[in-house]
Amino acid sequence: MSSSSSAARTLLSPAAPPVPRRGVVRPARCSGGGGAAAVETAASGAKVCTVSNRGDSLAICRVLNGMWQTSGGWGRIDRDAAVDAMLAYADAGLSTFDMADHYGPAEDLYGLFINRVRRERPPELLEEIKGLTKWVPPPVKMTRSYVEDNINRSRKRMDVSALDMLQFHWWDYANPGYLDALKHITDLKEEGKIKTVALTNFDTDRLQIILENGIPIVSNQVQHSIVDMRPQRRMAELCQLTGVKLITYGTVMGGLLSEKFLDTNVSIPFAGPPLNTPSLQKYKRMVDAWGGWSLFQALLQTLKKVSLKHGVSISTVAVRYILNQTSVAGSMVGVRLGLSEHIKDTNAIFSLELDEDDMNSITEASNKGRNLMDIIGDCGDEYRA
Repeated sequence: MSSSSSAARTLLSPAAPPVPRRGVVRPARCSGGGGAAAVETAASGAKVCTVSNRGDSLAICRVLNGMWQTSGGWGRIDRDAAVDAMLAYADAGLSTFDMADHYGPAEDLYGLFINRVRRERPPELLEEIKGLTKWVPPPVKMTRSYVEDNINRSRKRMDVSALDMLQFHWWDYANPGYLDALKHITDLKEEGKIKTVALTNFDTDRLQIILENGIPIVSNQVQHSIVDMRPQRRMAELCQLTGVKLITYGTVMGGLLSEKFLDTNVSIPFAGPPLNTPSLQKYKRMVDAWGGWSLFQALLQTLKKVSLKHGVSISTVAVRYILNQTSVAGSMVGVRLGLSEHIKDTNAIFSLELDEDDMNSITEASNKGRNLMDIIGDCGDEYRA
């Protein structure tokens, strides 16, 4: 076992004290792109972060375009309009797209998009674009042929010879087949069908086991917002020891962390904006678990003060705060392709610098809520209740 693994095992022992909640924290150290030396991204506003493990590495945009919204429930997706919207995001420098095998037509849309890029854009932009996908299999026997067939299906849909990143999810920890699947995935990486291997919604203990089994994990995608600070408990400590980075989703809570929901009361029918998307409904439940709508309004008021100070939106502040957290390489902002766009607000995240007073005031407002680690459990446990 390596020294880092030994240190991590000590961290994860039952006797280890919980990680304290912080104010100002150390941001993930990321490359500024083009092989530049590592820089503190919170100060530099770098758009790119490189996630790596051993010889595997991938440069991603620190704000990722999340494509869960293509799976249904947000409005009808027109394929041509969606691909046009993807091109607009890429042209604006927002060049990393996150999807999954089960997000409706997401992988197919990426295949159409990447072919448009190959035909209509310079090679330099094609080089910058990254497509991250997920594989979420049922917990059945993970044979080599079963794993390979599913990976090949994503490669075909996305029209790429190698997946830039495959993020693996597993439903049932009692079934150790996830290690078999990851070993086959690693073999496929060695054969050139996958560039980097990653996880989504794994907890700290299982991440440790996976790393000890020699799987070269570069990142773990987890839910992380000002309301849900669970990743800054045990997970970030392990990431600091091992070099694994975090990619976060739910960072603007489906839009709840925005001016639209400031000074509203959604508990009274028709009194506030409707919670009319799957993401709004999901993250409203997180608000309820954290402390309720009144406390959430106090948090929005704090964020509004910070946003006015810097001349940006509440959502921009919310994403920047999470990008400043330990081991966070990138954060997801969902895109409703062809229905609405927020390119200007998203690009404002990179130039926003939150000072110590900003960070401390947001942390104080966040800490007034319940610790979701005590209520839900570690990262991903909400999917395994």
